[in-house]
Amino acid sequence: MAIEIKAPTFPESVADGTVATWHKKPGEAVKRDELLVDIETDKVVLEVVAPADGVLAEVIKNEGDTVLSEEVIARIQEGAAAAAPAAQPAAASAPAAAPAAAGSDEDPILAPAARKIAEENGIDPATLVGTGKGGRVTKEDAVAAVEAKKSGAAAPAAKPAAAAAPVVTAAGDRTEKRVPMTRLRAKVAERLVEAQSSMAMLTTFNEVNMKPIMDLRSKYKDMFEKKHNGVRLGFMSFFVKAATEALKRQPGVNASIDGNDIVYHGYQDIGVAVSSDRGLVVPVLRNAEFMSLAEVEGTIADFGKKAKAGKLTMEDMQGGTFTISNGGVFGSLLSTPIVNPPQTAILGMHKIQERPMAVNGQVVILPMMYLALSYDHRLIDGKEAVTFLVTMKDLLEDPARLLLDI
Repeated sequence: MAIEIKAPTFPESVADGTVATWHKKPGEAVKRDELLVDIETDKVVLEVVAPADGVLAEVIKNEGDTVLSEEVIARIQEGAAAAAPAAQPAAASAPAAAPAAAGSDEDPILAPAARKIAEENGIDPATLVGTGKGGRVTKEDAVAAVEAKKSGAAAPAAKPAAAAAPVVTAAGDRTEKRVPMTRLRAKVAERLVEAQSSMAMLTTFNEVNMKPIMDLRSKYKDMFEKKHNGVRLGFMSFFVKAATEALKRQPGVNASIDGNDIVYHGYQDIGVAVSSDRGLVVPVLRNAEFMSLAEVEGTIADFGKKAKAGKLTMEDMQGGTFTISNGGVFGSLLSTPIVNPPQTAILGMHKIQERPMAVNGQVVILPMMYLALSYDHRLIDGKEAVTFLVTMKDLLEDPARLLLDI
């Protein structure tokens, strides 16, 4: 019996997707829940698995093709894989009846994240050595291959043929590499241009003394981690909680524009920018105003792990009323973040830098951080934006006020 393989159901905010990678070829045997194809949207990579044992009979949508929600992309002949050996025992050595053998020489089993890393860095997947279960090439294997390539190290001993044929270029050669832009990168570019062309965007700055939070964190981080089952106390939870309080006091910063209407949100869904192999993604902390510091830190840590593994879902990144982006983890001292429509504001955190500051007439070295708030001036006045940042500064420099709600 033929079973239709359909694209996943996309949410309303995602119009279509692109077939990124087929992990099986027509005629190859498949097992139930085995990964068949990756479909890339402008938010996440979705994995489509086999619904039953059988043979991939037909591929309707090839790599690079655009697919719509629930569109048929392939067909599986159910049970054909089990029947084939009995009916045609002589065919056991044929490529179609022994896909694992063919794949072991030409196309090793790659995790989606590992394949993506290999393609982006010009590494032949066939040269990768898998250390995962069943010889599967993990993301760590691909990253190690990239590092080896950059450092000029030899390929693993298990692939001597690949090591014997390095790509050699003459000194002074000017090389170029052209690769298609991913849907995520294309969508990010589109939204950034849209934001700059459709908004009256301004950025206001302030600075915060991080010493109180750093002292608090240093004093309680071990107790915090022990109390909350290994969840580490970072800085982001303080900023999220300070932001939710500041948003309550300045609701316009938490609002959005819909046509000629202003939508004031009675909740704080905070988007937290996370770096992944595919680019910057923004999963959302739902009802962050009700989350504890431990819940914020734990959820962000889970988002980071899922982003690196390519496991973030549509639900993880839908919505959001306000965004926090921390460029400081990469060493940025100052920036002007771009608002993510339909939101009307975004907070940029930056590197903690020790600087001489005047305190009570004395010069004191303090760990300072610049904060930047970019906002849509069509909705938010300068007074609201500045008041928002000052509120955050006051709460962060005296974190006890977060607990006392003052």
